Amino acid sequence: MSLVPPGGPTRGWRTRVGIAASVALLVVLPLVPGVVTSGSPLAFARLPVESIVVLLVLALLPSASPRLLPGAPARGSRGVWAWVRVVLATAFGLFVCLAIVLAGIDAGYEAALGIHFVPLDWPQLGDAYGVVAASIGAAPAAAVAVAIVVVVGAVSAGLAWAALRVDTALRRHAGRGRAALAAVTAAWIAIAAVAPPLGLADPPAAAASTGALGSAVSRTVTALHTRELVARAIADDPFADADEAQLLTALRGKHVVFAFIESYGRVALEDEGISVGVDEVLHRGQEALAARGYSAQSAWLTSPTYGGASWLAHATLQTGIWIDSQTVYSEVVRSDRLTLSAAFRAAGWRTVSDVPSNTQDWSVGRDFYRFDTMLDATNVGYRGPSFGYARIPDQYTWKHFADHELADSSRPVMAEIDLVSSHTPWAPLPELVPWSRIGDGSVYDGQPERSRPASAVWEDPQTVQRFYGLSIEYALGSMFSFLENVDDPDLVLIALGDHQPAAIVSGEDAAREVPITIIAKDPAVFAAIAGWEWEPGLRPGVASPTWRMDAFRDRFFTAFGEDG
Repeated sequence: MSLVPPGGPTRGWRTRVGIAASVALLVVLPLVPGVVTSGSPLAFARLPVESIVVLLVLALLPSASPRLLPGAPARGSRGVWAWVRVVLATAFGLFVCLAIVLAGIDAGYEAALGIHFVPLDWPQLGDAYGVVAASIGAAPAAAVAVAIVVVVGAVSAGLAWAALRVDTALRRHAGRGRAALAAVTAAWIAIAAVAPPLGLADPPAAAASTGALGSAVSRTVTALHTRELVARAIADDPFADADEAQLLTALRGKHVVFAFIESYGRVALEDEGISVGVDEVLHRGQEALAARGYSAQSAWLTSPTYGGASWLAHATLQTGIWIDSQTVYSEVVRSDRLTLSAAFRAAGWRTVSDVPSNTQDWSVGRDFYRFDTMLDATNVGYRGPSFGYARIPDQYTWKHFADHELADSSRPVMAEIDLVSSHTPWAPLPELVPWSRIGDGSVYDGQPERSRPASAVWEDPQTVQRFYGLSIEYALGSMFSFLENVDDPDLVLIALGDHQPAAIVSGEDAAREVPITIIAKDPAVFAAIAGWEWEPGLRPGVASPTWRMDAFRDRFFTAFGEDG
């Protein structure tokens, strides 16, 4: 009997290589979610339970389709059971691939935002893609997205092929094949039985893909339960039946501006490698403002988010509800919860949102926040260059707001301005220009000194940190430029950060505090908040009060209301 398989030695070599490659795929790929989750390649040193199970299931299926009539021949190799095996193998490939994708997204969320990914929050992935496109360019970002789709498809197809190839080999060598599969299965069962008594928290037999999908399902169930709790919090509003006109009596006649400075976190004031430049800008700004009659008081707020998802912080401040996920956000903005902007509007203010990163209609701003005027990248007349994610420099945003909203207002203005020059990736950066020369933004063309592309900045963590600090210096300098050129005794500015920057700047397990500062000329404003015991000046100190961000709305209404 010839030992050479039909087709000669070449075909035999190819067969052995194909089987070896199939086994490698079945061993390695189902363990990838565990490696991604743990961050350790040691997670590869395990038995992949999913692969063992799918091979067992395939082995239990008949080799040929059943005969339709007694004595009739069985169907060919492409019969019913062959297609059943194909369907099972394809489902297995898709299952493992989905687990890898979910584990990868979750790891990205943990690194960037310090939270786990909840599948209900999938709309956030579009925002993440926008940040990537701003960092590396639209074409490279699109190429990365296409590459990911191709790899996902290849992994799914490769796993299905591998499962079928190994199943075919096991059937061809029935005796040895069954023995090998039985040995692996016995090892799996033995490990599963021995691991608990031995106290192995991380046993050598792993269902990493199943674990990744199970965790995603568990987080989804938790998120659905959270929706119920949020609904109760929305309904339990101490100001739900209040007369909005009486909530803000101490601020009548004043322009009130809430300015969120992107990524302005505690690290900007306390990290020695960053804070030196920021402190210098704050010191100069405080001297200039004091010369113009401004005073300031500062404290800390604990943000519900970290590294990104700024709109969660904005909504938390506005509503007085802790909004730490897209699921909660979606629930809140569908409600009739009283917001700061809606209260100001009801009390007679003209309300304005200024979001220079937006390029599309924002229905939430109109229907939930109740803004009368909504400014974005499409309607502020900017003709200058983009600076990475920040389409419009902060200084231009302040100048346009001063010229078109404050100067021509027949009513007092309440505004929320979401500044973006300090948004990831913190490069390239604009430079401050004379207030009178800002014009339509063309003045920013050709600014060379700090216009390093993000791709160059992100090659080195220390460079990233340095550019983050520069972006905060620019953002604060832009705010001081506005205050120094708008000499309005009735202006009240509440400037605050939305969240800490990503871990590459703020470090692992960083606190979530952000500075908040109230700036005004009228001493009555500070008399109203005397009980807050905030720190005098533009910079909160170590001992300054720290509130959760959701506590601000109620304390603000209480301080400036009729009974405050």
